[in-house]
Amino acid sequence: MKHKSGVMQIRAFDYQVKAAADSGLFSGYGSVFGNIDSYNEVVAPGAFLESIADTKSKGRTLPVLWQHRSGEPIGDWNIDTLKEDNHGLLGDGQLWLDDAPYAKVALRGMKSKAITGLSIGYYVRESSMDEKTRIRTLTKLDLVEISIVTTPANDDARIDAIKAQVAHGHLPTLPDFEKLLREAGFSKTQSAVIANRGLAHLLRSESEGESDSETKAATAVLARALNDFTL
Repeated sequence: MKHKSGVMQIRAFDYQVKAAADSGLFSGYGSVFGNIDSYNEVVAPGAFLESIADTKSKGRTLPVLWQHRSGEPIGDWNIDTLKEDNHGLLGDGQLWLDDAPYAKVALRGMKSKAITGLSIGYYVRESSMDEKTRIRTLTKLDLVEISIVTTPANDDARIDAIKAQVAHGHLPTLPDFEKLLREAGFSKTQSAVIANRGLAHLLRSESEGESDSETKAATAVLARALNDFTL
């Protein structure tokens, strides 16, 4: 079974730096293969190949962002070095030390091992679901950016992913929202009730094209609530 999604998602990994120089040059893995995360998802080898080739063909590269802030680029990835190997997505980046204030913070953190995370922003183009294990394999991704983040642990990236979705006017899936509520301390029953009585109605309205202004207003309320929501 294949699945396509038009919602940008975020996935974080332990930062595996191979080198970090005083000049701001660094290299490391932005994604790893075979790592089943808290979404019960795993990235398959080959998932980034088409996206990298497409970016190269357009004469473009990818930004290094600070904490997924689109208005806070702190460097760029060398698209000619961005590639897949047996372990994952490997590449060389250059921090803009003279132009981006957080670039210096990022470099100092990487060299001291105080900042140890990379996180990718991407769109899912193709995936498959194993009906027995319920593991979703991501087979084709459109890579948008690779961020340096201070708290990588991929099991804890859900709140950032949902915030990013809502900020772009998209609603999270019911399973993701329920899991978020469980992690925030709600019981399984409470999480299901909250999600199914509130979010489920919005999702139906959105899919049926009904009450567009009401859905947008509710999404804005959800966005404000998530901004104050910490796990």
